[in-house]
Amino acid sequence: SPNNMLMHNNMDLKGFKQLFHRFLQVKGPSVDWAKINRPPEDSIQPYERIRSRALPEGVASSLNKLAVVKLNGGLGTSMGCKGPKSLISVRSENTFLDLTVQQIEHLNKTYNADVPLVLMNSFNTDEDTKKILQKYTHHRVKIYTFNQSRYPRINKESLLPVATSMGLTGENSEAWYPPGHGDIYASFHNSGLLEQLLAQGKEYIFVSNIDNLGATVDLHILNHLVSQPAETRCEFVMEVTDKTRADVKGGTLIEYEGKLRLLEIAQVPKAHVDEFKSVTKFKIFNTNNLWISLPAIKRLHKQNAMDLEIIVNPKTLNGGLNVIQLETAVGAAIKSFDNALGINVPRSRFLPVKTSSDLLLVMSNLYRLEAGSLTMSEKREFPTTPHVKLGSSFTKVQDFLRRFESIPDMLELDHLTVSGDVTFGKQVALKGTVIIIANHGDRIDIPAGAMLENKIVSGNLRILDH
Repeated sequence: SPNNMLMHNNMDLKGFKQLFHRFLQVKGPSVDWAKINRPPEDSIQPYERIRSRALPEGVASSLNKLAVVKLNGGLGTSMGCKGPKSLISVRSENTFLDLTVQQIEHLNKTYNADVPLVLMNSFNTDEDTKKILQKYTHHRVKIYTFNQSRYPRINKESLLPVATSMGLTGENSEAWYPPGHGDIYASFHNSGLLEQLLAQGKEYIFVSNIDNLGATVDLHILNHLVSQPAETRCEFVMEVTDKTRADVKGGTLIEYEGKLRLLEIAQVPKAHVDEFKSVTKFKIFNTNNLWISLPAIKRLHKQNAMDLEIIVNPKTLNGGLNVIQLETAVGAAIKSFDNALGINVPRSRFLPVKTSSDLLLVMSNLYRLEAGSLTMSEKREFPTTPHVKLGSSFTKVQDFLRRFESIPDMLELDHLTVSGDVTFGKQVALKGTVIIIANHGDRIDIPAGAMLENKIVSGNLRILDH
């Protein structure tokens, strides 16, 4: 039994037991494909309709009902960095966290408001994040933190916890995990912060991933929420955006048993995965930008009425042991809230930085930085971002930075593929479709000042000092 393993201050014993027992009962995907319907038209509204309503003069009073919550549990390991991902520099020496603080401080100063920032940390990120928060002491933004739970990884064969003790070091260093962002509801409540924010008059939280640089506070969506009559007020808004071929695995909204529901690829029967990935049938996907009613969270938690689908995440530990992690997604709770709504927002509100390819885009002149927010440059003729695919030599941020003397001009770029040992000199311009492939053992140095337009560069190119 895992019970005696979980008596700890950031353990949700009840939550883990419920998740574990449901996992034992559920076999296969948790949806009946025949019951899936397209959402009713009025359940997903175009952003233009929300934006067309004029903002009232008292915007500050609406802002004072809001808190911003950033999901800050992830590490930067996939980009070759140690510590919290939020502390990676992404633009002009600013980290994800710096940009977030700047955005909220700008709001508070502009509207004389009091929007706090709340960080949901994990046991992986909490200590390093708290150390860095001291630098924001004199910024006009209150910052709160709380920890999501930690759960024991389960041995895939025995279905017993891998952990031998509560420790996080030695043989237990890989034994624990944070159970996905769906844990926010229980952890937020258990931390006492939910009650604290309600006592301050906060009514909504805006939740998003800290690595999504497009997830800024939108006054039009906020106004739509707070201006509704109390009896029909929307308790949950999910921002969705149009799917492209790069987003085929993203969760989508469906109608299921009369409720608006998030459908993730892990819940789809294998025979229907290709159908799920179709851009024509499922046209939108979840950005994980969510607006959620605080009183509703309190009510549903008290009633134990949030039934989040289990995501079974298989992993292989460094020693080769196969384990499973039981996780939940924050957006899956949409079906539990009253008058839930999807808003189809512009793609600009979904700008995640998951890879060095994403990092190249946000560091380039495609975007301008103002008050912590990135917006597409007016000099870009097309509103879509280029498709960038950097090879394994660029995966780690340290290697990525070493290969660019300066970030190329990408205003007129449509597609970039780089593979192998390639470096870029200063003031390089890339236009149209550019493919640069250095074969194994070869190296390509793109010289300073080069302009590549619709070019394929391959083989070996080195320019050395004489």
